[in-house]
Amino acid sequence: MLDNILSILIFFPALAGVLGFMIHKDSMRAYGVAVATIEFGLALWLWYAFDNTVAGMQFIEQVALIPTFGINYIIGVDGISLFIIVLAAFFTLIGIASLTDTKNVKNMIITLLMLQMTMVGVFVALDAIIFYIFWELSLVPMLYIIGAWGGPLRIYASVKFFLYTFAGSLVMLVGMLFMAYFYYQATGVWSFAILDWYRLILPENFQLWLFAAFFVGFAIKVPMFPFHTWLPYAHGQAPTIGSVILAAILLKMGTYAFIRFSLPLFPDAATFFMFPIAILAIIMIVYTAMVAYAQEDVKQVVAYSSVSHMGVIILGTFALNVEGITGSIFLMIAHGVVSGALFLLVGVIYDRRHTKMMSEFGGLAHVMPRYATIFGLMMMASVGMPLTINFVGEFLSLLGFYQQSHILTLLAGIAIIVGAIYMLAAYKKMFFGELTNEKNRNLPDVSKRELVALIPLSIITIWLGIYPKPILDPINNSVESIVQLMHDKSTSEEAKKRIPNLAREAGLVTSQEAH
Repeated sequence: MLDNILSILIFFPALAGVLGFMIHKDSMRAYGVAVATIEFGLALWLWYAFDNTVAGMQFIEQVALIPTFGINYIIGVDGISLFIIVLAAFFTLIGIASLTDTKNVKNMIITLLMLQMTMVGVFVALDAIIFYIFWELSLVPMLYIIGAWGGPLRIYASVKFFLYTFAGSLVMLVGMLFMAYFYYQATGVWSFAILDWYRLILPENFQLWLFAAFFVGFAIKVPMFPFHTWLPYAHGQAPTIGSVILAAILLKMGTYAFIRFSLPLFPDAATFFMFPIAILAIIMIVYTAMVAYAQEDVKQVVAYSSVSHMGVIILGTFALNVEGITGSIFLMIAHGVVSGALFLLVGVIYDRRHTKMMSEFGGLAHVMPRYATIFGLMMMASVGMPLTINFVGEFLSLLGFYQQSHILTLLAGIAIIVGAIYMLAAYKKMFFGELTNEKNRNLPDVSKRELVALIPLSIITIWLGIYPKPILDPINNSVESIVQLMHDKSTSEEAKKRIPNLAREAGLVTSQEAH
């Protein structure tokens, strides 16, 4: 079964979703929880069977689809993608288990299972066309979730989300087709296999154009400034489960794709664009943090803070060294846990009061102490408090980029402080002081069903903040192979200077042999 575990992880939830149409609506919640539990169990089994000492791809499956054009079903997993797959399975389970009595819950659960198929598919695909298919298919369930269960502006938000990401994906597809063409020119064989492309060394001018094509698709998905304007609408109008999955998993597709495609394929271009992208990342951190501070809607505060934290992930990714990239991947996981928990917490209070305006609250700690405690923990994690999960990722990301630029890293570090200001201000408005609104006096604290979702996230937040080694080691091994590949493929002197030669640093080759 391990030989096909990745295919099972992809298609099991989709098959279960199709069978879900035959399940009675009263039994659908139990059915959805059962399916998601099995999927999460399979993801944990994958983690258990994963060899942490191997840097390359594991559990590779390959089936020829259109051999003439080099299109094959190739999937595999390494330390970079492993934990995002586990996170996707975990949040799908939490999302289905914590669903409130929403309209047409049967269709919602089926949609979530279909979305899970596309998410896992993106993170295991090793053929560019298969990657692109799953990447595009992920738009459809989220479009439906926002459009069918969202707020008053749900149609506008869902259409904007779809058009932005779909347009960027088309530009990315053009880059993939040109990449396959260059591989054909070099070898005489068509191939869309990413591992085949890794062996191709492109001239620097070609790298710049192809990097730009891939960048558009990935940057919109992240979303990077100035492509970020679709995200606050999507978060603001999406139901709680939509915001949770979007923040925890879907936004990570863009940052993951930078590491899987842009860095190893175009190392010279990545070096060339490193500082412009770093400046955009710092703008993301500062600008969206300031916008978050100005919000009156607590869900919009969390939404803009999500964009701000993605800026730190981008900064670590384009540090182009092991510390930065490892930190950015760890921060993807950390951000998924913390932002997902924060959106769940916003959903808890919205279910009780049907408002997200902070002015409607105040003194909630008096009537909802458990809720206030968990919210406070996640707020502290969000601002990067030491011994919480975000601190590890942010520290490594900034440490990595510090090797490239002291000044920009200092600016980014100062900008993160703004995050503490708006999160503390939001927490003060909602939880401290006297109880100002009589409607809040008899609000029930978090229920057992809600605690089932929130307590595991709280434990993970503290556990991985104190002891991140089980996650960092597999990530670090795979990142080292990516960084060494980038160095070996780089042709410009600037890239050779910026991207470390890990083999030489480890004493495996002499400096003369390295050149």
